Amino acid sequence: MPRRVPRRRLDGVTPREHEVLALVTRGLSNDEIEATLHISRGTLKTHIGSLLAKLAARDRAQLVIAGYEAGLADP
Repeated sequence: MPRRVPRRRLDGVTPREHEVLALVTRGLSNDEIEATLHISRGTLKTHIGSLLAKLAARDRAQLVIAGYEAGLADP
């Protein structure tokens, strides 16, 4: 099956925020993301807040949609 071309760009998103968004898109919980990336709850919340602002998303569900549109759900 051909790869889909991402419909959304992630301009301004840092590499670490990109990692966080990919894990959010894949449905991981905060605890799972913290363990995977070896970061604290406060650091994770900072990254999520930055992503919400940069991607003009109002909640985690919209972050998941942005991640799908950027092709982050693909293996």
